[in-house]
Formats: sequence, C-alpha cells, structure tokens
Amino acid sequence: MAVFYENDDQRKVAEAYIKQLTDAKVFDDPIVTKVEKLQAFYPAETYHQDYVRHHPNQGYILGVALPKVEKAKKYVELGRKWAQGHTNRMIKVPATAAGIDALEDLAAAGVTINVTLMFTERQYRLARDAIWRGAQRCAGGLIDFKSVYSIFISRIDVYTGKHLPALTAAQGQVGIAIAKHVWRENQEFWKDKALRLRQEIVFASTGVKDPAEPPDKYVAALAGSDIQTNPPATNEAVQRLNVAYNPGVAQAPPQAVLREVEQAVDRNEMERVLIAEGTRKFADPQKQLLALIAGKRKEMGSTSRE
Repeated sequence: MAVFYENDDQRKVAEAYIKQLTDAKVFDDPIVTKVEKLQAFYPAETYHQDYVRHHPNQGYILGVALPKVEKAKKYVELGRKWAQGHTNRMIKVPATAAGIDALEDLAAAGVTINVTLMFTERQYRLARDAIWRGAQRCAGGLIDFKSVYSIFISRIDVYTGKHLPALTAAQGQVGIAIAKHVWRENQEFWKDKALRLRQEIVFASTGVKDPAEPPDKYVAALAGSDIQTNPPATNEAVQRLNVAYNPGVAQAPPQAVLREVEQAVDRNEMERVLIAEGTRKFADPQKQLLALIAGKRKEMGSTSRE
C-alpha cells in the first residue's frame, strides 16, 4: 500500500499525517504505508473518455453531475459579480462539493475568498489546493492574493456530544484537535510560497455551548492563532476574566485525545451531517426573508389596486 505524490507539497502533507498517527500511537503496529513519487499516469480506457458527451441521458449525469456543475458555475458567476470593484472584499464560499468546485476559477479571477462551513481536514485540503491552483493562473499575479479558511469548532463538539456520547478523553476536544491540525497544515503549506499576504485560518463558532465549560475554552486553546471570530458573549467573558493568555494553538492535544479522535470519529459522516445542518442554517433564514418580501410585495400590490 502506498500514497503517491506529484509534488513536494503533497509529500509533506502525507508524511506529516503519518507522523501524527505514529506519534499518537493510534495503531499498535507501525504504519507501513509508503510515500512514493508518482512515476506514471495511465489514462482510463476509451469508453471512459468524454463520458458526459457520449452519455448525456445517463441517470448519474442527469441527476448528480450536471446539477453540480451548474451550481459551481453559479458560485463563480455570483462571486465575480460581488467582488468586482472591491479589492478589500472577501467572498464567502461554503466548503460544499459545489463550492469547492468553484474555488479554482474564483481564485483565477482574482477573487479574495473566505472558505466557510469547514469541519474537516479533507475540506481544508481540497479548498486550499483548488485556490492555490487558481491563484497561480490569476492574470493579476499573486501580489494581492489572499484566502482564509473558516473552521466551525464548537459545532464539531456539539456533534460528537450528540452522536458519539461514548467518547471519553476526546469528548469536547475534537473541534480543538481538528482545528489545531488544520492550522499546522496551513502553516506548513504556505511557508515557502513567498507571498506578500498571509493565508490564514479563521477559528469560527468559538462560543461554548455547555454552560458548565469555561467560557474561554476555545479562546485559550487557540490563543496565538491567526483569526478568532468570537461571539460577543465570549469576548465579554474574556474581558471579565482579565487573563493574559499564552500561545496555545501550536501545542498538540494530549495523545489520548488524538488517539481517540483517529479511532472513534468518522470524519466523513461528521462532515456530511454538519454540512447539511450548516447549509440549512444559512439557507432557511434567506428563504424566510425572500418569502416575507414576496408577501409584502403582494400586500402592497393589493392595496394599490383598491
């Protein structure tokens, strides 16, 4: 078994992840997966080539692939529209499948991006790699290139409390563990890119949901990090505590926490559930607002005819 890489960035990510698993003693036996340079790429058989063009009525193409492409096109269209003429405006793009598909073209168009609704390392890597590919194609160059990646931390811990109540050492710590891992990967990836602006992690959803927990739980754990977007109640609590925090973001969680996160947390399932919840939290208020506006317009139309 092996992980094949095309460039040094991919190699570093693979080796760093294997090291993390080894240091956390997740497995009893040594990890034997090799990290090797990709020597050759073999194209798929002819009947796989131009599949959409040759099979336009196939069920998956009609029901999944084409709608996904159309969503990505819409993200690009709207992102470019709202970014035009605003050099200091960030466009939020959710780390959904369609959102990630749009990132490369948005970055190539010079759009400054805030990737939101991130819950896993997988989302971060896909988003970061797509943005970097696009940024390198941008006609305006890299002088003003900027991207941030927002991970919603407390939502992860709410999920594990609800869906993984058997967790012990990692209960209430999964969000911090994943956030710190993403932060370390982000530091490692960008350090040799010689960019004028920093590409940063935004630690979002940092208000504690359990009143029994310290109100500065996430603030303390992630102190010294890139950006924290704390809710007002959290900032007020921190002011009242009047504590001078030491940098905590670079400190790895205890090995017992890392081990349990790797062994007991299905990141794919967690991502699926939290993305569905997150998109509803964004979309439902927007739909309610549109319905309210439509109702008011209808009322105004009726009044004007009377």
